[in-house]
Amino acid sequence: MPLTRFAPLLLTTFFAIGAAQAAEVQVAVASNFTAPIQAIAADFEKDTGHKLVAAYGATGQFYTQIKNGAPFEVFLAADDTTPAKLESEGDTVKGSRFTYAVGTLALWSAKDGYVDSQGQVLKHNDFQHLSIANPKAAPYGLAATQVLDKLGLTAQVKSKLVEGQNITQAYQFVSTGNAELGFVALSQVYKDGKVTGGSAWIVPAELHDPIKQDAVILNKGRDNPAAVALVDYLKGPKAAAIIQTYGYQR
Repeated sequence: MPLTRFAPLLLTTFFAIGAAQAAEVQVAVASNFTAPIQAIAADFEKDTGHKLVAAYGATGQFYTQIKNGAPFEVFLAADDTTPAKLESEGDTVKGSRFTYAVGTLALWSAKDGYVDSQGQVLKHNDFQHLSIANPKAAPYGLAATQVLDKLGLTAQVKSKLVEGQNITQAYQFVSTGNAELGFVALSQVYKDGKVTGGSAWIVPAELHDPIKQDAVILNKGRDNPAAVALVDYLKGPKAAAIIQTYGYQR
């Protein structure tokens, strides 16, 4: 009997096996990493067959949700302290935590030429509203307060601060014109080596604590092959290349 007679059966069996092996992973993603993870997800699904389902928010809020039993299996935080805390509290798979990106803070305005390359616009204080993320829940918000402290501007701008629940909302306040400028994640306004719109000052790293962003497999993802596959993928060259195009370091 010719082998070609069996080709449709073999093909059907192959895809059935592939479908059985494919899995879905629920991922809590820090808001600043929205664009990169969406780009990574497309390649991850194509290369592994697994599906990534992401929720976006502030790292501090995700910590509370995870402690309250949220169904997340992998956590991509905006800091390294929150995953470390979950690890110490027994909520993660031992040995799975690693730094997937080091973030960069930017002072940004949707207006061209509004923010100068040295950030002197802050000292001039000729603005009505300065947007930041909640420093108690969002590491980029905490970094913003550290910059203001370092520059001696905390008291000067205090009455002008507009606080978003997370870095996405802080960005939205600026993009919609409700604040003339704000501290955002560089990844929100940067692609392929340049700021994609408006004007920005890339904040020197020495003005705030390093924004090391750690990922970890949570206990709910312990037996999910897609969770392990995602963490491995984030460590690989394809993901690294995407991450770097958004202004992160590795």
